[in-house]
Amino acid sequence: MTYEVQHYTLCQGWVNTWLIDDKPHTFKTREEAEEELANFLADIEAEIELGEREADNGYDASEFQVVEIQATAPSGEE
Repeated sequence: MTYEVQHYTLCQGWVNTWLIDDKPHTFKTREEAEEELANFLADIEAEIELGEREADNGYDASEFQVVEIQATAPSGEE
C-alpha cells in the first residue's frame, strides 16, 4: 500500500500538493503520512506562536486527509 497527504483546494478538490523533486510525495504506511502531517501542522503552529507567520496564515487539520493510493513505490525509493 502507498499513502499520500491530500490538501483540499477550492479549484481542484482533494489533491496531493506535497512534492519532492516535482513528484508527489508518498509514504509506505498511513502512520508515516499521519506523522508527517502532524509535524507539518505543529511547525506551522510554532511559526504562528513565534510571530514568524500571521495567525490567519495557518492551516486547520480538517483541510488535510491521508488516503491510500495506487502507486508503485513511495517517493525516494526505486
